[in-house]
Amino acid sequence: MKYLLDTGVFLWALGAPNKLNRRARELLTGAREGLFFSAASSWEISVKFALGKLTLPEPPARYVPTWMLNWGIRALDISHLHALAVGDLPSHHQDPFDRILIVQARMEEMVLLTADRVFEKYAVKTFWCGS
Repeated sequence: MKYLLDTGVFLWALGAPNKLNRRARELLTGAREGLFFSAASSWEISVKFALGKLTLPEPPARYVPTWMLNWGIRALDISHLHALAVGDLPSHHQDPFDRILIVQARMEEMVLLTADRVFEKYAVKTFWCGS
């Protein structure tokens, strides 16, 4: 099984694991070979950090790759097909980062690990990680 981490789940796993439920913590520690992190999430983290909306112990350019390596998380790039498919999604939600994650999970046949209920509005497989 392949799993795509939502940005929030990635950040909680590293900085606030108590916000994740027990099943999510077990999955994150047990399924590391099947964990993926989207370039969209790195982009979101970088934007929020630069705007002062996200605090990290070090800049995202060091923080994200270090933890991806430490946890054995694979990178998922954004392809043109992913970007173009966003336009086919219903307009339930306008967050561009969430919309690309939905498309990537669907096209790459991944389960999206999330604690955000907005993903329930879309035809995408999810695994609830919130406590």
